[in-house]
Formats: sequence, structure tokens, C-alpha cells
Amino acid sequence: MRSWLSKFIHRKQRRFCASLVRSYQEISSASPDELWQKVVDLTDVSWHPLLKSTNVPYGLVPKPGLIFQAVTRFWPIPIQIFVERVNPREMLSIRVLAIPGVEERVTYQVESTVCGTCLSYSVTLRGWLSPLIWSLSRPYTDRVARSLVDSVEKAALQAVSGKKKSLNGELGIGN
Repeated sequence: MRSWLSKFIHRKQRRFCASLVRSYQEISSASPDELWQKVVDLTDVSWHPLLKSTNVPYGLVPKPGLIFQAVTRFWPIPIQIFVERVNPREMLSIRVLAIPGVEERVTYQVESTVCGTCLSYSVTLRGWLSPLIWSLSRPYTDRVARSLVDSVEKAALQAVSGKKKSLNGELGIGN
């Protein structure tokens, strides 16, 4: 019995298991609160290059243990997403459960710096299929942080220009 158990443990240690970690950082002129609101709004993933939609009800605040589905842009395959950790206004960590053989963890961190608001986006892939999945998803993964920051800044710019237009209309300027 002991020899069988030791062989089983020894075989398990020889399995191929790759781990890929990549982090991205973007600086934004938007406030940390605006950026955080966009990160935790799980219903609006229009900025995400890989996700098309989710089944999260509007206004639901992510909490650890929340499981929801998302649909990818390229293949109409529903994937399960599990919220692992949430530190309000700081960090959101989720685990993507797409296919067996790959474990993906995604972490968003928002922090205020002297230069602006810093968004950190980290992706960790583990499993024997991770090199293949990484080669397919890397061009899109490289754009996630930039797309998120652009989306927040564009919304802030539209809000400011909308306020200017309404103020000009009230004052009778531009008629």
C-alpha cells in the first residue's frame, strides 16, 4: 500500500503544469472613484475586448462568493466567473472558470498617485492548457487596462461637455 501511494504522489509531481503571470499598469486622469465604479460595474463590460455581456442584474455590488456568467465576443460560449476578493475602492479579484485544464485569476487594483489614478491589471494562468490559451488571448489581454481607462475618461469627458452645453443653453450663449 505504501509503495503504491508513494508512486502516485511521485507521478503527480511529474505532471506538466505551466503558470503564466502578466501585469499591466495604466495611469488615468479620472478620479479613483470613477475608475472603481467602472471596474465593479459587472453589467457593463462594453470596454472589455474579450467579454460581450454578463448575466449580472443592474446595480449588483460584487461580493466574495458571487458567481455569474459572461459570454465572449468571438465564440458564443458562456463562461463562469467567480468573485474571490473585494477590497472596496482598492482591489477586485476574480477567477474565470472557462474550460478544464486552465485556471485564470484576474486582479484589478485602483490607487491614487501623484501623477493620477493608477490601474493595475494582473492575469495569472495556470494549467497544462495555459500556453495555448495565452497565445490566443494575449493580444486582447494586452488591451484590457487601456480600454478600461479610455472608457472611464471618455465618459467623464462626455459628462463635462454635457454640463457645458446645458450651462450655455441656460445662459443663452451660442444662440
